[in-house]
Amino acid sequence: MKTLDLTKGAITKTLLQFALPMILGNLLQQMYNVTDTLIVGRFIGREALAAVGSAYALMTFLNSILLGFCMGSGVMFSVCYGKRDFDRMKQGMFLSFVMIGALTLLINGAVFGGLDIILEFLRVPKEVYGQMREYLWIIFWGITAIFIYNYFASLLRAIGNSVAPLIFLGMSAVSNIVLDLVFVLVFHWEIAGAAWATVLAQILSGVGISCYTLVKFPEFRPGRAWIRWDFQVLKEIFHLSFLTSVQQSVMNFGILMVQGLVNSFGPVVMAAFAAAVKIDSFAYMPVQDFGNAFSTFVAQNAGAGETERIRKGVRSAGICTFAFCMVITAGVCVFAGELLQIFVRQTETEVLAVGIEYLRIEGAFYCLIGFLFLFYGYFRAVGRPGVSVVLTVISLGTRVALAYTLSAVPWIGVRGIWAAVPIGWFLADAAGLLAVRAGRLFAKNN
Repeated sequence: MKTLDLTKGAITKTLLQFALPMILGNLLQQMYNVTDTLIVGRFIGREALAAVGSAYALMTFLNSILLGFCMGSGVMFSVCYGKRDFDRMKQGMFLSFVMIGALTLLINGAVFGGLDIILEFLRVPKEVYGQMREYLWIIFWGITAIFIYNYFASLLRAIGNSVAPLIFLGMSAVSNIVLDLVFVLVFHWEIAGAAWATVLAQILSGVGISCYTLVKFPEFRPGRAWIRWDFQVLKEIFHLSFLTSVQQSVMNFGILMVQGLVNSFGPVVMAAFAAAVKIDSFAYMPVQDFGNAFSTFVAQNAGAGETERIRKGVRSAGICTFAFCMVITAGVCVFAGELLQIFVRQTETEVLAVGIEYLRIEGAFYCLIGFLFLFYGYFRAVGRPGVSVVLTVISLGTRVALAYTLSAVPWIGVRGIWAAVPIGWFLADAAGLLAVRAGRLFAKNN
């Protein structure tokens, strides 16, 4: 399986060729919880759907911490790969694996020990509490597998291989669907069956991609020469990884805060939000992955000193993102009801009405979040991950503040939660554009 050198070739073609497997891969990754949501919503009931949906927001937050560290390490790997500095890259691999592995164990211990505190914080209604607790207790056993998959996926993508991660996600997604059907419909394990299906599928992807990487690329196997501590390399990795993790986790913590507010409106709004968020995630997930692919493109070209190629890549990525988002906006807004009925029974008219309203408000502004993902990827790749953190704080801070403020107004209600999201995206995009222009101005003046 060939790796792709992003410092050469036609820019748009190369970007799309590299991004497409990442997009397909992340769509498959979404299948884990979506499959649970679909089967639970269809065959167990509304309360179970609400439980799985709320659990998804929490797991996304926890996973984002590890994903941020893996992505930050991947930027360092990409820059080293562009420079052809393989010794530094290998040492960085060892240090980042140890660092993120230790963090994974810490998170695992914390969530098991504080599960009831977390559920109280999320204001989970009593009708949902027991099922959500059972689901999360099982799901948490898969956190280590999530770390292993994302670590090796980031490594492979850094050297231009975005196909292998897709293959292993495809295998695990199919396994998840099959196991969900068996555990829920045949064994009647209900919500626990859906959780165990997800954990086993995650283990399959983690073990599979790690074995593939170490067999296919023997140069990445641990060697004595680079199993040592180099605090300069560790500092570089931590700088990129920590701020990227902060950016990812702040983004998802804001969503978690909103989930707590949604829960206060009861099971109907919880179920509608659970189903609509799955569609929302599928809708803009491709531009999120395109932003990550763009980040690798910028990092490799920055390492190779290809400044003009980066400038042209910015234009190309912006056009592609806008075109895709407009198509997705049209599809989601027109077919909101039909999409929701994938997860929600047709007889659940209240749930469907709330979900349709959410999707049409969010869906009309997908281009804003598409550009925001490009800003995240760009600033991460040029060694300014702190700017991405600021943009995330602007986006999510606005969203949380407005959601709590507007939803408290009687004649606005839950609509205020939905309307707060695109306002946050817009303000963050404006700040990102100003940051790019300010950086260019600074470069010209120096």
